[in-house]
Amino acid sequence: MRQFFKNQVQVNTPMDFKNLIAHCKEYGFIFQSSEIYDGLSAVYDYGPYGVELKNNIKEYWWKSMVQMHQNIVGIDAAIFMHPKTWKASGHVDAFNDPLVDNKDSKKRYRADQLIEGYAEKIEAKNIKDIEKAKARFGDSFDEHQFRTTNDRIIERQKQIDAVLDRLAQAMKAGDMDGLKNMIDEYEIVCPESGSRNWTEVRQFNLMFNTQLGNIAGEEGKLYLRPETAQGIFVNFLNVQKSTRQKIPFGIAQIGKAFRNEIVARQFIFRMREFEQMEMQFFICPGSEMEWYAYWKETRLNWHKALGTNPAKLRFHDHVNLAHYANAAVDIEFEFPFGFRELEGIHSRTDFDLSQHQELSGKKLQYFDPELNESYVPYVLETSIGCDRMFLAMVSNALHEETVPDAEGQDSVRTVMKLHPALAPVKLAILPLLKNKEELTSAATKIYDKLKLAFNCQYDEKDAIGRRYRRQDAIGTPYCITIDFETLENQTVTIRDRDTMEQHRINIDDIRKVVQEKVGYDNLF
Repeated sequence: MRQFFKNQVQVNTPMDFKNLIAHCKEYGFIFQSSEIYDGLSAVYDYGPYGVELKNNIKEYWWKSMVQMHQNIVGIDAAIFMHPKTWKASGHVDAFNDPLVDNKDSKKRYRADQLIEGYAEKIEAKNIKDIEKAKARFGDSFDEHQFRTTNDRIIERQKQIDAVLDRLAQAMKAGDMDGLKNMIDEYEIVCPESGSRNWTEVRQFNLMFNTQLGNIAGEEGKLYLRPETAQGIFVNFLNVQKSTRQKIPFGIAQIGKAFRNEIVARQFIFRMREFEQMEMQFFICPGSEMEWYAYWKETRLNWHKALGTNPAKLRFHDHVNLAHYANAAVDIEFEFPFGFRELEGIHSRTDFDLSQHQELSGKKLQYFDPELNESYVPYVLETSIGCDRMFLAMVSNALHEETVPDAEGQDSVRTVMKLHPALAPVKLAILPLLKNKEELTSAATKIYDKLKLAFNCQYDEKDAIGRRYRRQDAIGTPYCITIDFETLENQTVTIRDRDTMEQHRINIDDIRKVVQEKVGYDNLF
């Protein structure tokens, strides 16, 4: 095997959010739903490469949960559930967001998001001052020291903390008047009209509902599930008895959920139809803090294994807990629009099982042979949005690089440096010329030989350099080129996406070389 050539990358620049969205559409990752009819707000379709990437993310999660743990099993619960399910879970009575309308623009907003946006504007001033200081002091700049000693930064941070603390208290108390007072006091304007002509703030239930058959009224009402977790809870005993699992054990599920968001935003980050990857881990009461710490670190390491920059990941502890939780933390990722929740880890206590036990009249208890007693298990939950994970992976991987071309001049390539195990296409097979039957025939044979082992793509259109660039743009780890030397000695040129190195290898070695890079073994 000999090195053919090697290009050195000079500059690596992340894509801004607008260009990232455009790239996703241009290259067949994400399309607006019903686009020919002007689309449907906050609903998106996954294109050919998007669905492959999404499926690979789900497969990685499923393997890491179910396949890698003897005490975790999977289910697939139905979307439609008995309406009492959502009464027991608290969603019917308390699954609300604060809604406010601007009378001039006729636009609807979440009141809490308007107030959070006000705090973010203050923080933006801090970031601007920090960037100026970085430019002034260079490598010697200490951001932490600057934030804790600069008077303007300190004063603004006090303002931010006061705003967010007041917001948290109002949300916890369900104080709609308090939220309206904050909007007025901070002189928050409508982003569309620029006016402060607001309605009163009121509660808005986020669940979609429909009717069962032709039955009208409350007795026929069904909901599109707002979360997948309840399908696990109502099946707790079914799973435990059929699999003979002993506590501690987990039940994993990947499924669709639906929320009637007041303001869905930031591309696929917040949608009305989305997919969740959840695991509910059933444990003995009193052990929840131990398992809480375990799953915090386990899930963070899961994200790091994908090659995500650790600086883009952080824990964010919940100050105000949900009614069912005694501990909660988010793993946040730095999206192009800032740090946002990627995955939640919650200690849910015995709330869900106890509520379902009470409303159904059916015992949902586990007999512990070691303690010789029955109890309602506590639950430790990990929940990650599949669509958010997709966006995190794409935004982390997509870059523009300045690299030398064949003549040694600077050129720009767009490359998606996804972890090879997640890449939509693992291997591109490229005949050097499409008008030479001997080359296309040899390439087709190689494609047929490898298509069961990997998701391969055959591409013969355009010059070889343009084809390389197309494969870079969708994140293909390897390209192989079939040329006239292939016909002579059964070797091909294999090109690495990340380094752009090219080597000659034997046709019989392709599968082994590619598998070493794209296999899930590299993640565990």
